[in-house]
Amino acid sequence: MILKHEQTLAGLRSHIAANGRLSWIGIRPKHQQAMIMLEKAILLENQGIEGDHIAKGSSRKRQVTLIQEEHLPVVRELVKKSAVEPELLRRNLVVGGINLLALKSEKFSIGECVLEGTGLCHPCSRMEEALGTGGYNAMRGHVGITATVIRGGTITLGDSVSLLAQ
Repeated sequence: MILKHEQTLAGLRSHIAANGRLSWIGIRPKHQQAMIMLEKAILLENQGIEGDHIAKGSSRKRQVTLIQEEHLPVVRELVKKSAVEPELLRRNLVVGGINLLALKSEKFSIGECVLEGTGLCHPCSRMEEALGTGGYNAMRGHVGITATVIRGGTITLGDSVSLLAQ
């Protein structure tokens, strides 16, 4: 039996129900410093976000970190807090309306920029400091992804997030 492209795993992974949107941007000018919220940012090709400590000469796969907006209430509930603000989670971008896991190994756009998912953004021990006891385990399964910047440019809150055609 010959499967049509739409029936193969690659075919299934090429379809996403809707585009997402960028709902939060943050940078850390220095390692372990508090996040600074931005309304817009410049993504630097093969580096990361301008002003973020990672972008200073970086060629790593972890140039930009993203987390799913819909996971914030889940994490909040798991740590029994009244609120969990994005800056506590130490991710650069919060994206809603699209499944970030589907972008993990794919090229995708945010506004005019193109990124490529490089893997999962695993939690670290700092989640215990930020969220309290159980913070690390609350983040497991809700961690987001890492990405590299393929084409730089300006991103702005509300920009569309889309999977790019293969």
